[in-house]
Amino acid sequence: RPMKPVLDGLEQLGATVEYHGEEGRLPFTITPPEAFAERTAPSVVSIDSSGSSQFISGLLLIGARIPGGLELRHTGEKTPSLPHIRMTVADLKGSGVDASADEERHTWHVRSGDVQLPERVTVEPDLSNAAPFLGAALIAGGTVRVPHWPENTTQPGGLLPGYLRRMGAKVSFPEENGIRYCEVTGDGTINGLGDFDLTAAGEIAPSLAAVLVFADKPTNMVGIGHLRGHETNRLEALVNEITRIGGEARELPDGLEIVPVPAETLKPAAMETYADHRMATFAAMLGLRIKGLQVRNVATTAKTLPDFVNMWTGMLA
Repeated sequence: RPMKPVLDGLEQLGATVEYHGEEGRLPFTITPPEAFAERTAPSVVSIDSSGSSQFISGLLLIGARIPGGLELRHTGEKTPSLPHIRMTVADLKGSGVDASADEERHTWHVRSGDVQLPERVTVEPDLSNAAPFLGAALIAGGTVRVPHWPENTTQPGGLLPGYLRRMGAKVSFPEENGIRYCEVTGDGTINGLGDFDLTAAGEIAPSLAAVLVFADKPTNMVGIGHLRGHETNRLEALVNEITRIGGEARELPDGLEIVPVPAETLKPAAMETYADHRMATFAAMLGLRIKGLQVRNVATTAKTLPDFVNMWTGMLA
C-alpha cells in the first residue's frame, strides 16, 4: 500500500525518512528527531489522507505523546472510511486521552498527556468479514445468520444491514440465549441502486459489487476511488473479473459502474484474486450463481478469515 501521507506527517513532526526504493512505499528507514522541542502549542500537521483513513488514525494515536499535543488537518476533499477515524477517537478517549474532531473542517485535536490503559477492552467482531456471508443470502436466496452482532457500533461494517435492505433483503436482529444475530433473508431478487455513495464503507465494496452483478438495474458505486491504493487496485480488479465472466463493469473517476446482464449469459471462469482477501471472497460469492466458477489462491483469505473455506462450505451445507 502507498504510505506517503503518514510518512509526510512524521516528517512534519521532525522525523527523517530515507527511502530505499519508490518514494512513499516500502522499504524505508525512519529516524526520529533527537528530541521534541518543549512547547505548549500543538504541532500542526497537514496531510492528504484521501487514500486511506489509516493515515489519520496512525498519527492520532501518537498525538498524546507529542509535547503540546497535535492538530491534524486533512487537506483532501473527502475523508474515506470516516467511521474508522471515529473508532480511533473513541479508543483514545477510552484511554483517558483528550481527543476531539471537527469533521466539517477535516481537523482533529489531541492534547498532550498520559495514556491510561483501561483494565478491560472488548474487541468487536470485524463486521466487514460478514459481508460475503450476508450477501450470499441475496445472491442465492435463503437466510443467513451471523452471531454476536453488536447493538451499537462505529464500524463501517455496521452499515451493511442497511445497504442490504436497500438491495431488497429482509433484515432482522433476533436474540437467542443472550446472543444477538444479524439475520438476512433474500429471494434471489436484487435491486440495483443507481448512484450509491460508499465513501464511509469502501472496504465492503467488493462484496456489495458481487451482489450487484445480479441486480435488476445498474449501480454506480461512488466515493471509493481510494480502493485503487489497497492490497491491489480493487476497482481495476473488479472490472477485470466481472468482465471475465461476461458481465459489464467500468471504472469511474471515483468508483465503479456495474451494468447487470442476463444471468444466463454469465459464464464460469478461473477468477484471479490478486493476493487480495476481498477479491477472493468476491469471487466465491459469484460462484453461488455461476456453476463451475473457480477461485485461484483462495488461501489469500487467511489474511482476515483463516477458516474461510470451511466457513463457506459449512454455510452452504
